[in-house]
Amino acid sequence: MSGKNSQDPIGSIKRTVGRRGFLTGTVATGGLALLGVRLAYLQGLDPNGLADEAREKRMRELTVPALRGEILDINGHVMARSVQRYNITVDQSAVGPFRRYQEGSDEAVEMSPTELVYELADILQMSDTDVKNALDGDLKYRIIKQNVTPAVYNKVQALGAPFIYGEILSDRKYPNGEVAGSVVGRFSIIEEPVAPDSTETRTRNNSVGIERTMHEHLAGSDGKRIYEISADGVRIPIGDEQMTPAVDGKNVRLTINQDIQYFAQQVVKARAKELKAEWGTAIVMDVRDGSLLALADSSTMDPGAERFELADMNSRALSQVFEPGSTEKILTTAAVFEEGLAEPETVYDVPAQLEIEGQTITDAFTHPAQKRTVAGIIANSMNTGTVMMGSELSREQRYNWLKKFGMGEYTGVELTGESQGLVADWREWDIRQQYTVLFGQGLAQSALQTSLIFQTVANKGIKLKPRIIDAIIDTDGTEEVLPVAEGQRVISEETARKTLQVMEAVVYQGGAEAAQVEGYRVAGKTGTAENVGEGSAVYDGWTTSFVGVAPTENPRFLVSVTMHRPKTTASAVGLAGTTAQFSQIMEKVLHTYKVPRSTSEPTETPKFAEGHDETG
Repeated sequence: MSGKNSQDPIGSIKRTVGRRGFLTGTVATGGLALLGVRLAYLQGLDPNGLADEAREKRMRELTVPALRGEILDINGHVMARSVQRYNITVDQSAVGPFRRYQEGSDEAVEMSPTELVYELADILQMSDTDVKNALDGDLKYRIIKQNVTPAVYNKVQALGAPFIYGEILSDRKYPNGEVAGSVVGRFSIIEEPVAPDSTETRTRNNSVGIERTMHEHLAGSDGKRIYEISADGVRIPIGDEQMTPAVDGKNVRLTINQDIQYFAQQVVKARAKELKAEWGTAIVMDVRDGSLLALADSSTMDPGAERFELADMNSRALSQVFEPGSTEKILTTAAVFEEGLAEPETVYDVPAQLEIEGQTITDAFTHPAQKRTVAGIIANSMNTGTVMMGSELSREQRYNWLKKFGMGEYTGVELTGESQGLVADWREWDIRQQYTVLFGQGLAQSALQTSLIFQTVANKGIKLKPRIIDAIIDTDGTEEVLPVAEGQRVISEETARKTLQVMEAVVYQGGAEAAQVEGYRVAGKTGTAENVGEGSAVYDGWTTSFVGVAPTENPRFLVSVTMHRPKTTASAVGLAGTTAQFSQIMEKVLHTYKVPRSTSEPTETPKFAEGHDETG
């Protein structure tokens, strides 16, 4: 019986241990389950973005620059292009031994930084010391060598150093040097502080010429490449990678003819040197659509050079203004004809010198009183006769005609540096200025503005905006040819014909015989005007020019040549300053474009009233 009432200690212990083991196991299992849930929560749901943050730290972003578009001449010759280059950079904080897989082998060998120095020095053609100094330090970014070719970059990449990088950039090249340098311009983007003491910077477009005015089309848009790296800085081949491709810039085709541009530059450069002029310019234009074939300067910049004169950055044909002198007489003549006040053979009694409202107007040569036709007055460039003709216009009419031809207004040509010129309101003219504006003094304009007077006359009375952009060409070759802007009729076709007749008399019956071109009829006008010194009111120099068109019977091209401050006498400059250079350039243009020769003789218009001559 005693067995029934006795206790089993061993069984009790086993039961106790079993319960404890069960509880312990349950707790452990529960803990593991909670840990699993927590891991799943952190890794899966990641409410704090820890995984994203870790991934973000492993991501690297690389800008893929767009290739800037080319600038071409009218015949497709490249005047500016971009080539891909690289800056070789290093993360100094990551420099150390690295493993490199040998070509054709699955085994990697360990490379030391010292060995890398020697290899880089050979590839980059640098001294061992310079390479070592570039690798030493704790900077995250340092350039080892700038502007290397893709071939050099590929050799550096083949070394397999995970802390050496290639920074893509675009290098602008100007293969023609100074040819049309001030037209093509120079591409320059600079970083500058937003304030003198600020570390924040802003980008500023410091370009000039076509590089600036057509930047929006040339630039394109950069792309980017985002990739994942491992802890040792090596890109993970199967890691996340995103690629936004760059969109290359469009090409811009100019109206400039590179061959004509080069020839014109050589001509004006030689003449400016011969006359010791401060500068010279030449303009070549197709009068039918306003296309500029050349904007030549006696000195201009090479856009690819490190140094150049600031004055050479823009074309002086549109940036420099001066009193045009007698070329303005063509504007006065056209206005008088259009207003019905005279004809080419209308006769004026021109005195030896003209006294008008207390002002004395004289000519560049001495002569007695003469009975001159309009053609005779302009052929020998008489100020006296021009004032007599122009005085039949009211002061307001004179001003309005200057504005109709675009004087004192921007031409709108797609280039930097254009000057507006200066034409004072007619109400502000003094007694003398109201007359001098008729023969090109008392106002200021650029050579390009003056050329528009002659373009209008040659184009049967329709003034056009000068154009220098022919087409925008997309990366797939699609061309967007820019239309010729609608012209403005300034004078009638009949007035234009009469004015050309007078201009032809200048070349064949006046003092501009040197402007003639064999085989072609030419019409034009000389111009010589005094100019004042900088910061002075004293006349101390001259500007001489000749503007002409050919062939007279059906004008196609205009050439303007200007020389500023030549070191010679006014009489020598006025007669021979630029006429021969006009002839050289015009002949080149006519032959280049195979313009048929004239089949008729120049129109001969009487210079004097019937029965009269130089003696009166």
